[in-house]
Amino acid sequence: MLRLFSYLFGIGAVAVLIVAAVVALYVGKLTNELPDYEVLNNYEPPVTTRIHAADGDLMAEYARERRLYLPVQVIPEIVKSAFISAEDKRFYEHSGVDFRALASAVYDAVLSKLSGSDRRARGASGITQQVAKNFLLTSDRTFERKAKEMLLARRIESAYSKDKILELYLNEINFGYGSYGIAGAALGYFGKTVGQLKIHEMAYLAALPKGPNNYHPFRNTEAAIERRNYVLERMHINGYISKQEYEDAKALPLGVKPRSANVYVESSEYFSEEVRREIIERYGTDTLYEGGLSVRSTLNPKLQKLATKALSKGLINYDRKTGYHGPFAKIDMANDWGEELAKVSSLRDVRDWDVAVVLSAADETVTIGLKPDRLPSGRIAEERDEATLELADMEWAKKVNLKGEPSRNAKTADEIFTPGDVVLVSKKASGGYKLEQVPEVGGALVAMDPHTGRVLAMVGGFSFANSQFNRATQANRQPGSAFKPFVYAAALDNGYTPSSVVLDGPIKINQGGTLGIWEPKNYSGKYAGPQTLRLGIENSRNLMTVRLANDMGMPLVSAYAQRFGIYDKPIAGLASSLGSRETTVMKMVAAYSVLANGGKQIKPSLIDRIQDRYGKTIYKHDEQLCSACEASQWRNQEEPEIIDTREQVLDPMTAYQITSMMEGVVQRGTAKSVSELGVPIAGKTGTTNEERDAWFVGYSPDLVVGVFVGYDRPTPMGKGNTGGGLAAPIFVDFMKDALSETSAIDFRVPTGVKLYPIAVKTGLLAKAGNPGVIMEAFKPGTEPPNRATVIGFKTDMLRGKLRATKAAEEAVKKGTGGLF
Repeated sequence: MLRLFSYLFGIGAVAVLIVAAVVALYVGKLTNELPDYEVLNNYEPPVTTRIHAADGDLMAEYARERRLYLPVQVIPEIVKSAFISAEDKRFYEHSGVDFRALASAVYDAVLSKLSGSDRRARGASGITQQVAKNFLLTSDRTFERKAKEMLLARRIESAYSKDKILELYLNEINFGYGSYGIAGAALGYFGKTVGQLKIHEMAYLAALPKGPNNYHPFRNTEAAIERRNYVLERMHINGYISKQEYEDAKALPLGVKPRSANVYVESSEYFSEEVRREIIERYGTDTLYEGGLSVRSTLNPKLQKLATKALSKGLINYDRKTGYHGPFAKIDMANDWGEELAKVSSLRDVRDWDVAVVLSAADETVTIGLKPDRLPSGRIAEERDEATLELADMEWAKKVNLKGEPSRNAKTADEIFTPGDVVLVSKKASGGYKLEQVPEVGGALVAMDPHTGRVLAMVGGFSFANSQFNRATQANRQPGSAFKPFVYAAALDNGYTPSSVVLDGPIKINQGGTLGIWEPKNYSGKYAGPQTLRLGIENSRNLMTVRLANDMGMPLVSAYAQRFGIYDKPIAGLASSLGSRETTVMKMVAAYSVLANGGKQIKPSLIDRIQDRYGKTIYKHDEQLCSACEASQWRNQEEPEIIDTREQVLDPMTAYQITSMMEGVVQRGTAKSVSELGVPIAGKTGTTNEERDAWFVGYSPDLVVGVFVGYDRPTPMGKGNTGGGLAAPIFVDFMKDALSETSAIDFRVPTGVKLYPIAVKTGLLAKAGNPGVIMEAFKPGTEPPNRATVIGFKTDMLRGKLRATKAAEEAVKKGTGGLF
């Protein structure tokens, strides 16, 4: 027997050695195949890029994986305990692999196999093993992957602290709903920061890593609550929460409120989209959606809201004059109208409007069904609310102007609406609802700080949800007479004065070849004879502008237009002096900012600063130099000098002269309606042929605002719908609330400018205080003339392609008062 036992022991020992050798070889092979765990040192997960308004409010987020990386130090201990209780209660005790939990999992698996159960075996992977799997391995359920996971877990534990491992884990987990990491999950599921989570909320989040879809808050609510309560129980057993806290949290519902919106500052969609495009242009798409940038924009939320309100009101007022354009959409009324109506996308950025469907129409009333609410679960609410529209509240809709059909006038509501028509409605102040419609006409508004180029507000259309085309930056339109100030600025910068007199009379221009004769006209079709530059711009005289441009030469006008940033390429042809070349609202506002700030070059900016994921500033708009500003301490040194590196593109005195002349546009000229603001405002209207484009660009000493109105496909808007009639009222509505109490200051007069009393009609020196006399700005070395000369009378006769007509001579003789 002793010999037999010795023989068996020898065989067993050899077998053990062989198995040990095989295991050692296998482990060695797996070890050689392990990925480099040191890459965790350079871990940079995809992180959400966030865009903020100037006051810090969140505007938008962009991410492929909605994640905000949080250092473990700022994650509350109670949140950590929830995940440790749910996933790895001995996390701070084991060295990477919890062999007790592993043995328990193996035992359960064996019992399950013997009993014939097809229940999936639990993985028994602790937090460190999950870090190894999530970062370095695949999710294959194989023995080899499990072995590699355990080997990597031991290595990771030897190289990193427990807190670092937990930080990696909590920031990497997929929680579902597109949320990654604990911070992203807190926002995605509850709209809260991690520090604001309640015990039952953090317990639910800790339940999700096991399988987000298995514990979906709405599809698998019971399973989700059961798993959450299990986590709460473990937190209590492990001593992290009291018995009372456990019972209280267990009794609460999940309370999930998914945050689906990606826009948080009201009416900021056009602005955010423009910032998004700029970031992609600067850094690329991957950086935008994965780089975790923190972008501080220039947007002023208050001004943005006012701009949207003013533009919307102006577009709606004009659109209603054109009548009712038909239903927003059509739905089938054979089935549940609520389900069908819920499929129609609403204008999420026009918050006061609701979607409704016409149920029936009578003579004076329309019965509508309101779009049912969508529950957090995504289901449609069962309630079906109805309301009534009164024909008396929508007189404008009686003019039915459907595309492809002749315009007609309706007398009853049933002539306008049919069941199944989807319409837009809003609540009346007195109760009930009224009809709304998306304006077919487009428009844009840009507000800018003229001293920095910071864009404070930008609206690119009526509704971003309806049309993402940004009419402030993407629509190239003819500025019309809004371009004239730059022709006059070129003149004032090159020897002309506000008293210079130009003939306003008929003119014919031989354009050569097949182009034939061009005969420009004033908007009114009338002529005023010789006029000062001031009156020419105040009354927007086309013929004076053409003569002035001809006298200077278009190359000079073109050079100034490029200098101001209105056009990127040279412009030619005298018609260009009347704003026939296309540009954008943003460029025009930037150009007017040069006039407002004393001639300094302006680069429009929507972004103040960009920081990377670590908080390092990688871009800032302010390019002023100030080396002494970075002093480590104060040692009685002088205040640092800030050096403005911007180019001076216009003489400050010229800028003031043209500003003063454009004050006259508001006080006496084509934008007289703007004078109701009661504060110093300079500006210019612009209207193109057949009223296809209507502009007003104006400014106070510290705020420049440009407004454009026009159809996306240039279409006549009707006689009288000019810049003064359409765009200027929008400007006024915005400025009424946008201007602060300190805005009622005069424009700053540059050093060297002299003010003389002149007769506004003749430009000649006059006596202050007399009727028709104003104070006019002159540069050193110039002064009002005692005797006027007329540009464009005799000189016209000498130029080859530009000549005065008989009617021009008669206009001069009848209206000059002996000036020539």
